[in-house]
Parts: sequence; structure tokens; C-alpha cells
Amino acid sequence: MKNKLIYPAAIILLHAMACGGSGSENKNESNLVENTPTETVGQSGVIDDVSNPNIVQVAVGSKDHTTLVAAVKAASLVDALSNAGPFTVFAPVNAAFDKLPAGTVEGLLKPEKKADLQHILEYHTYVGVLKIEYMNDGQEYEQVSGQKIKITKKDGKVFVNDVAEIVASIPTSNGIIHVINEVLLPPAK
Repeated sequence: MKNKLIYPAAIILLHAMACGGSGSENKNESNLVENTPTETVGQSGVIDDVSNPNIVQVAVGSKDHTTLVAAVKAASLVDALSNAGPFTVFAPVNAAFDKLPAGTVEGLLKPEKKADLQHILEYHTYVGVLKIEYMNDGQEYEQVSGQKIKITKKDGKVFVNDVAEIVASIPTSNGIIHVINEVLLPPAK
């Protein structure tokens, strides 16, 4: 019975997508990612003023996450983090990036360091929603990078890898952002 309903629904959906027009009605609206040709815009290019913002849209709107947004763009992860998810992103504030040795961020933003930057950002991302109340002291979570982070609870505060304190949590349409005050550096493989 399920298959009898799924196939007609899929056909209707495909027909609706094919008849949806050229998308020219959005040409005058600003894209989430500047300087991205509209022919290659993925999920991040969807303009929707009604739904709750996704992880990337929230980060773009935060003055404290401009370095993280620049890194996500340089690593070509905007579309991935704009998809349905759900994701948990541990999002370092600008001041956290400022603590890194001079030239580190600038070096990672270079095209030849894209793979390294992606690996670091993937270490900040978990597939699924990890709310603070789900986290227990000593618990480990495998990140998108394939490496684990460890949660520590001390004096009512929650830390990632004993160094990055979760200072705020922001629910989004495709997951949750945990604002942290340190950059998480993945262990050597």
C-alpha cells in the first residue's frame, strides 16, 4: 500500500519541480553566499523569509561569527550546513580564532589549505542534535571528521575537550549551534 502512494507522490513532486520556473524571480534578492553564481547555488540559495533560519543563516547574522562564516565559505561547506541535517555545530566566536597563532586563520583560508580547513570544521560538526541536557560528563561524540570530542561538566558549565566552554546554545531549523570560546583542534590522525 505504501508503494502505491509513494510513486504518485514522487511523480507529482518531480512535475512540480520541473514546472517551477527558472528562478528568475529571485535574481534581485541577495544570495546568502556573495559572489556565487546562481547556476551553482544549492540549498543555501533558497530564499525563505517565513521559516526559521538554518545554521548558516544564524551564523551569517552573528557579528561574533564572521571568522567562522568566512571559513565555512572558504571550505565550500555552506550548502552542506544549509541542508536539512540535523546537525550540531560547535561554533567558535571570533575571539577564539584570535587566540590561534598569528597567521593561522589566514593560512587556512588559502585555497591550497581547503582540505585542512574542511577537516577542522568537520571536527566542529556532529550529525544529529546534541542538546546540553543530553550531554553527560565524560561522554564522547564522533564528529563528521571521524574523530571524537569529549564532554566535561564542571561547576554547572559544559566544556568540549576540557577547553572550550559552551557559552550559549541556539536552536535552528536544521539543528543546534553551541557557541564556544575556543577553536577545537582535531587530534593528529
